[in-house]
Amino acid sequence: MATTWHTCSSCKHPILHGQRYYKCSVSTCNTARFTLAFCSVACWDAHAPGMNHRGSAGAIEMRAPAVSTSVAAEPERRVVRGPAPEREAEEVLIIASRLKDYIREQSEFNCSADVMEELSAIIRDLTRDAIRQARAEGRRTVMGRDYRK
Repeated sequence: MATTWHTCSSCKHPILHGQRYYKCSVSTCNTARFTLAFCSVACWDAHAPGMNHRGSAGAIEMRAPAVSTSVAAEPERRVVRGPAPEREAEEVLIIASRLKDYIREQSEFNCSADVMEELSAIIRDLTRDAIRQARAEGRRTVMGRDYRK
């Protein structure tokens, strides 16, 4: 009977001894005090946006240690991540620190965290209109003139 080695850091399903699992290729996700293990590439992919990983992050296929020594160790195998999931509604398109600095310089006011989400939604709407404008003019490049006030 197989015993649980670890639980998936994303979905909390058990990872059994000797079972394949995935770890994050980013060093800050694999320290002595903080180790993440995922039961699938999809679970690894679910953690990547929250951890602010860059494009070079990947899932590395591993094998959980066996209770007995009968399971031979396998070499690491890097798994290429699939396309990014749809997350347009939650994606922040504003550089928060720059906007907060600008507001502080202009007015000595502070900036609430929800401002970034609201501005990102406004930018998405303006950009969709700019894309339509460029398409209507037969271009495949969005230009500054496509953004109308």
